[in-house]
Amino acid sequence: MSDVLVRAVGLSKHFATKLPWPKTPAPAHVKVWRAVTRMNATVKAVSEVDLEIRSGETLGLVGESGCGKSTLGRTILRLLEPTAGQIVFDGKDLTQMPQRSLRPLRREMQMIFQDPYASLNPRMSIGTAIAEPLVIHGLVKSAAERTRRVHELLAKVGLREDAARRYPHEFSGGQRQRVGIARALACGPKFVVCDEPISALDVSIQAQIVNLLEDLQEAEQLTYLFISHDLKVVQHICDRVAVMYLGRIVELAEAKALYRTPKHPYTQALLSAVPRIDPKSRRERILLTGDVPSPIDPPRGCAFHPRCPVKDKPRACFEELPKLRVLGNGSQAACHVAD
Repeated sequence: MSDVLVRAVGLSKHFATKLPWPKTPAPAHVKVWRAVTRMNATVKAVSEVDLEIRSGETLGLVGESGCGKSTLGRTILRLLEPTAGQIVFDGKDLTQMPQRSLRPLRREMQMIFQDPYASLNPRMSIGTAIAEPLVIHGLVKSAAERTRRVHELLAKVGLREDAARRYPHEFSGGQRQRVGIARALACGPKFVVCDEPISALDVSIQAQIVNLLEDLQEAEQLTYLFISHDLKVVQHICDRVAVMYLGRIVELAEAKALYRTPKHPYTQALLSAVPRIDPKSRRERILLTGDVPSPIDPPRGCAFHPRCPVKDKPRACFEELPKLRVLGNGSQAACHVAD
């Protein structure tokens, strides 16, 4: 697990948008003028992310909704074009490749989407959906070989062969997600981005999907980027964990170290909210005040300082953007007060 399969260097993804004018009473011609002259703005969804994913590991990516987790995962796969930075996959610089050269690498990089109800074409049978990447990449030479490969993939994810003739509306959410996993594995990838693959499922089904992902990782020698907001699941499945806040990585550590001794105040607040059965292992609840700042206009200095519970913060928190630095226990944290 020492070899780096995926590396992001200074990766950023910004979206252009327009700021609406205040909704104050105005004549019709003023409303038209406001609609035409809305001010341009930039949403900084992901900003200067440095990240390494080792071959064979599961790297967890956690944070509040809207912090940029899914955008980062899609940008790494170049489903979204990066605004700045570099993406290196298996020694190849993806940011310098045109789409035609990138297409063969798509076989080695796949994604499991969050919503199993929206990620499958309702007019396409399950067998056709799973076979589509096989046909696109020319991995099967005959209809018989295509059918055999589809049945093999269905068996890997715990579905029967007759599922290939059925349609998405005939399946439950957990079964649809199994189909999505089978489709992601069709081309034999090395790297899979799991974008909150269990958040839309019943709690009783979540454990089955997590166990399936673990079994497939061992059998297929897969590398995962596991995006989730469920910290208990991340603790169970991930080798290392990256914590994201307002588009930036604020802490990166081995899973055991992060859950035992979190260094960043934001990570400490997240873990304090995780329910615990054992009273001896419960943490003191840390309540964050205020709302997450806008990614259009993030605060100066540390983006977390308006909500940070640390008292007597140094001046640097308000003026200097903290960089990820290695701490005593080997963890990395972007914080001026972490030690």
